[in-house]
Amino acid sequence: MGQDQTKQQIEKGLHLYQSNQTEKALRVWMRVLEKSADPAGRFRVLGCLITAHAEMGRYKDMLKFAVVQIDTARELEDPDFLTESYLNLARSNEKLCEFQKTISYCKTCLNMQGTTVSMQLNGQVSLSMGNAFLGLSIFQKALECFEKALRYAHNNDDKMLECRVCCSLGNFYTQIKDYEKALFFPCKAAELVNDYGKGWSLKYRAMSQYHMAVAYRKLGRLADAMDCCEESMKIALQHGDRPLQALCLLCFADIHRSRRDVQTAFPRYDSSMSIMTEIGNRLGLVQVLLGVTKCWMIQKELDKALESIEKAQELAEGLGNKLGLLKLHCLCERIYRTKEQHQELRDHVVKFHECVEEMELYCGMCGESIGEKNNQLQALPCSHFFHLKCLQTNGTRGCPNCRRLSVKPGYV
Repeated sequence: MGQDQTKQQIEKGLHLYQSNQTEKALRVWMRVLEKSADPAGRFRVLGCLITAHAEMGRYKDMLKFAVVQIDTARELEDPDFLTESYLNLARSNEKLCEFQKTISYCKTCLNMQGTTVSMQLNGQVSLSMGNAFLGLSIFQKALECFEKALRYAHNNDDKMLECRVCCSLGNFYTQIKDYEKALFFPCKAAELVNDYGKGWSLKYRAMSQYHMAVAYRKLGRLADAMDCCEESMKIALQHGDRPLQALCLLCFADIHRSRRDVQTAFPRYDSSMSIMTEIGNRLGLVQVLLGVTKCWMIQKELDKALESIEKAQELAEGLGNKLGLLKLHCLCERIYRTKEQHQELRDHVVKFHECVEEMELYCGMCGESIGEKNNQLQALPCSHFFHLKCLQTNGTRGCPNCRRLSVKPGYV
């Protein structure tokens, strides 16, 4: 298969893929991969296969094609191709919740001396790196990466990247419980879709609606949460987007749990868990098990709640997800307090405080915890964040956290 024929077949596959004929598109692209002698064409078709498998939630296949793409990039001896292939390798590992590997591959991308194309990819690299740091609950570094990605998006007028970063920032602020910002950023993403997204994939609309649904639920606006989640789920079903279907099912379950309708929540958690297991989203599984635990606690089935916690803890430890562990210690604390098992209670109180210290989840001005309840937060340029009211009350001539880190013992 020559260069022109390769190009035609790739375009044919793209047309089929955009018409929701995904399996036909995959067959066309696989034929190109088998028969084409054009390395640049093979590189491009591997990119199409990586994107398609990512959207279907076939993350192990995505990783397999990313590895082949790196070999093709080396054959082409082009730094831009090599940067792009390492980015795809980073994304594949991010989807499989291999966060340390993601960070390592992202750093490889950023260290490459490519041309303008590589520089334009740096925003996507920073976004992937931020998502990985967030998966590890390293909040300052995650925020730093998201802000870098946002700067790249603005500098390159890349509205699609800006939309994706806004969704990640929504997730970031949901986790540290500034629900006003958790809603603001996906609303901003939805605005970008409305203003610029006529030719974009519908996944951008679905993604922004899902993150809005999560924020609305946290704010107790359950009817709004349900509307947004239903819209997101509709698009996810139309496009066979399994990862988003799993997240929407989790959100539906959480909404029903917030209404204390446990019997309706449980089957949604089960369906979400089934897809999360199938696609390998272990971080998603931790979230599902947290929800299931809270349902058992509503029903006062404390031993069943502890069984769910044990499964979630094993996953969270394997991932290095410190926030998940903190939440699990908090739930154990409540359970053992009810059961009046004082030794176990003390153990989890200690572990809870260790997690808070490790993640620096406290305000460097007032010393009170961050992420315990909904609070307005403000980040300084160094990406350390504080209660907004503390910054407004005390002002700052620099970051107190950074000052503490730079203080060295003096000599008498």
